[in-house]
Amino acid sequence: MLHRYLPMTEQDQREMLDTIGVSTVDELFADIPEKVRFKGEYNIKPAKAETALLKELAGLARQNANHDEYATFLGAGVYDHYKPVIVDHVISRSEFYTAYTPYQPEISQGELQAIFEFQTMIAELTGMDLANSSMYDGGTAMAEAGMLACAHTRRKKLLISEAVHPITIDVVKTYAYGQSIEVVTVPLKDGKTDMDALNNLVDGDTAAIMVQYPNFFGQIEDLATMSEAIHAVKGLSVVSSNPLALGILTPPGKLGADVVVGDAQPFGIPESFGGPHCGYFATTTKLMRKVPGRLVGETIDEDGIRGYVLTLQAREQHIRREKATSNICSNQALNALAASVAMTALGKKGVQEMAKHNILKTHYAKEAFEKAGFELPFKGPHFNEIVVKVEGSVDELNDHLFAKGMIGGFDLGKVSEALANHVLIAVTEQRTKEEIDTLVQEMGALQHA
Repeated sequence: MLHRYLPMTEQDQREMLDTIGVSTVDELFADIPEKVRFKGEYNIKPAKAETALLKELAGLARQNANHDEYATFLGAGVYDHYKPVIVDHVISRSEFYTAYTPYQPEISQGELQAIFEFQTMIAELTGMDLANSSMYDGGTAMAEAGMLACAHTRRKKLLISEAVHPITIDVVKTYAYGQSIEVVTVPLKDGKTDMDALNNLVDGDTAAIMVQYPNFFGQIEDLATMSEAIHAVKGLSVVSSNPLALGILTPPGKLGADVVVGDAQPFGIPESFGGPHCGYFATTTKLMRKVPGRLVGETIDEDGIRGYVLTLQAREQHIRREKATSNICSNQALNALAASVAMTALGKKGVQEMAKHNILKTHYAKEAFEKAGFELPFKGPHFNEIVVKVEGSVDELNDHLFAKGMIGGFDLGKVSEALANHVLIAVTEQRTKEEIDTLVQEMGALQHA
């Protein structure tokens, strides 16, 4: 077939109009008053032949910077990680990429098994009892965790660390606003949550403490101490975590977390200009019936054959109705599949090795910056990211790096005045020693110019 899609012919249009009993397309809009109908020409280009259109679109695509041509040190929540080639092979199969969330389990066994495997691997990584079939992204998963905590404890106050991704904080506040929930931010100290401030803010009205591990600045938080503080007042410990980091860090579930959420983007999911990605939501058995979205369970049919079913769906369209804990209506089935395939291809040892390379390369970059005379304000263990203080504008720095074939780090001055002239540098397993050395050299050259 020469066409990438099936065009609608005039005959097709005529047959459809005849079937529904109207003579023209305009009759379809008869119920819309004439005065509000659009009468002009749309501000779009005239149609082109397929070949000419493909050339134009290819030219536009070439204007984007991509990781095949640029070494990227931009992270801040979305990362350039190794993606096994088998991921695209599996998710390109039509039974997966055309599938919607499986409402008819009896004919969606392959999709349901894939989701079940995703749930199982996320539960193992996080150290939790169970995980759901996925969420829209890490930010909404964190917000849903906050709403769950408030519903479970019947309290109206959330404490969220300023070391959580700033966009995630905004999402939590947006969710909380509609339910009149107070969101109190806990200040930073040396790039991590200020424990003294946290202890002063925790009280009997607090539903949950919400932190990130590793945090937005790449630092490792003291989850065990935080969990003890909130459990002392019978609240919940909510942790947003990079799942790749959990290949080598102690899982939050082993450190007292009640809910662990995050984004599975590091496993087999491309950056895609910021999305769509795949959130995950893991928790304890105690909270199982309050988990948003749905879970896939394993069972056997009347013949004793293994099968998979949707179970414990808390969404409002199902039996829960007004008692629903969430209005999440779907899940990221295709991206969850991509993450599952990536985790399966890597295996337990592969995930550990990949996480280890992230730590080693970040540590190498940290030492290289320090030797070059840069100030790194935050000390202690890091994963993926470090904060570097620079002289002058971060925007100018990133323009300079881009001209040298590199995508620079995130300008922290965009989210905090106190961190103006500070850049968040992400170093993943994809970066080579030569690329790191070139980054430090170019940043040093501009700094000393």
